[in-house]
Amino acid sequence: MDNITNTLLTEFILIGIPYPISLRSFLFVFFLLIYILTQLGNLIILITVWADPQLHARPMYIFLGVLSIIDMSISSIIVPRLMMNFTPGIKPIPFSGCITQLYFYHFLGSTQCFLYTLMAYDRYLAICRPLHYPVLMTAQRSAFLAAGVWAAGSIHGALQATLTFCLPYCGPNQVDYFFCDIPAVLRLACADTTVNELVTFVDIGVVVASCFSLILLSYIQISRAILRIRTADGRRRAFSTCGAHVTVVTVYYVPCAFVYLRPEINSPLSEAAALFPTAITPFLNPLIYTLRNQEVKLALRRRMGGSRTK
Repeated sequence: MDNITNTLLTEFILIGIPYPISLRSFLFVFFLLIYILTQLGNLIILITVWADPQLHARPMYIFLGVLSIIDMSISSIIVPRLMMNFTPGIKPIPFSGCITQLYFYHFLGSTQCFLYTLMAYDRYLAICRPLHYPVLMTAQRSAFLAAGVWAAGSIHGALQATLTFCLPYCGPNQVDYFFCDIPAVLRLACADTTVNELVTFVDIGVVVASCFSLILLSYIQISRAILRIRTADGRRRAFSTCGAHVTVVTVYYVPCAFVYLRPEINSPLSEAAALFPTAITPFLNPLIYTLRNQEVKLALRRRMGGSRTK
């Protein structure tokens, strides 16, 4: 035990994504553009929701603003570090930095799962119980639910980070991944990780499966309600408000299930799939919500029209 204690790691080296050296500059510029456009797109959504009086008083768009904050944050803790993989030299990450990255990734990722479920419930109330919706989903209640989502995500992230880093790490220190995530870090532990792997699988599996099941049940009821709408315009508007959410949920959940609920974690396909929730989905969300949501597009036009008038 003394020998292990004396050789505990103080830093990790992230191996990153394997790539041909000839593509180093291209990949650096590509992910730099992804990062800049992610921050810009989500910032535009956030400002639009906050500045437009027709949006910021509605729960659906309060949740959309929260989603933009989460997307900007996830991108900021993963993509800049990923870009360092495409520069010369070895750039270690401190042990405390690895803990911080793992905590915030699972904090924000689980918060996003809970938020998607909350957004589906909001759409269920709006479409299936429209007369009761103003009473059931007030601005105060939606703010309280959004705070609950943040709190639940924080607890989940703290649990995962504590379980992962309560183990001793005494070498080697090369993480075969592009960021500090649970499966890749656990492989470096100097102790039996069976319990940790089981708890991680069950915990993440329960969160993903329960959230996805609730979203699926909500949209089954929503689909039935939409099909009962008599006018084509009414059905089109209902599908417009729900279509964007269904798209982002699919793009987020499928790669997450592929990464965490399969036995062969350490594979190129897993790393490619992990790029979606960490880099691609935060970039796509503003595009999906502006292209598929008529109210957001109208609000953007009002903002642009107002700027031109001034």
